[in-house]
Amino acid sequence: MTRHFLVALFATIFLVGCGAKKRAASSKKVATNTKKAGVYKPNTGIEDTKFNKSGLYPLPADPGYFKAFPIETTNQYIAEFSKIAQYEMRAFGIPASITLAQGILESGSGKGELTRKTNNHFGIKCHTGWQGEFDFHDDDAKGECFRKYNHPMFSFRDHSIFLASRSRYRFLFNYQRDDYKKWAYGLRQAGYATDKKYPQKLIALIERFELTQFDEEVVDGGLETIRKPKEYRVFTHIVNKGDTLYGIAKKYGLSIDEIKRLNSLKNNNLAIGQVLNLRKAKTR
Repeated sequence: MTRHFLVALFATIFLVGCGAKKRAASSKKVATNTKKAGVYKPNTGIEDTKFNKSGLYPLPADPGYFKAFPIETTNQYIAEFSKIAQYEMRAFGIPASITLAQGILESGSGKGELTRKTNNHFGIKCHTGWQGEFDFHDDDAKGECFRKYNHPMFSFRDHSIFLASRSRYRFLFNYQRDDYKKWAYGLRQAGYATDKKYPQKLIALIERFELTQFDEEVVDGGLETIRKPKEYRVFTHIVNKGDTLYGIAKKYGLSIDEIKRLNSLKNNNLAIGQVLNLRKAKTR
């Protein structure tokens, strides 16, 4: 009886000791990863990619170069990050419209929980070899590891490096820089997202918010070129009974969002007799 008791006691002590060693090893591993984490630098990590040096961020890479403000609407998001997206297009050839549309979709226009706590605008997970900061967030599985940045501009640059450095996305760079539809379907084909409607969602955002204008600026001369401003035909429309923003936009070939911007409308409600200011670019 005493012999059996001693054997059981020894086995228990051995198992407890192994468990403690595993816990200690696990804690040590986490501490090591945390120690490796550091501030992400946007102009590093590009050596293994094809890039245009003129598209690099101003040096030293000062996050203050791009002022970050609280984002309330998608239009504010676009105004805030369009210039950064154009830097990425000039450096790597990824359409600015695609970068902005992905950012809007993946980050919830900058208001998503993951984006607010990590500045991660593209939902990029840690992956093997990631040496920057990280945080955990529930996504496809509970508590997944996501990359963390100390400024949104670093997230945009890392997104470009992520696409340009992986072989499965290589075919995308054979497309024309402003062919956003091929890029949208190509991203889904390469496995960037599991959502079957991912391409359609990107295209809808690009067309709704007229994001191709940022592609055109880069293709037609780059960020440093002073372009002749567009000339517009300015006119008004008096709201009649039965008029809707959709109908007015369709009649004049405009977007609903542009009409709302021009008239500071907070919703789609119209009043009979209301005067709407409209404009349309002159064709040459």
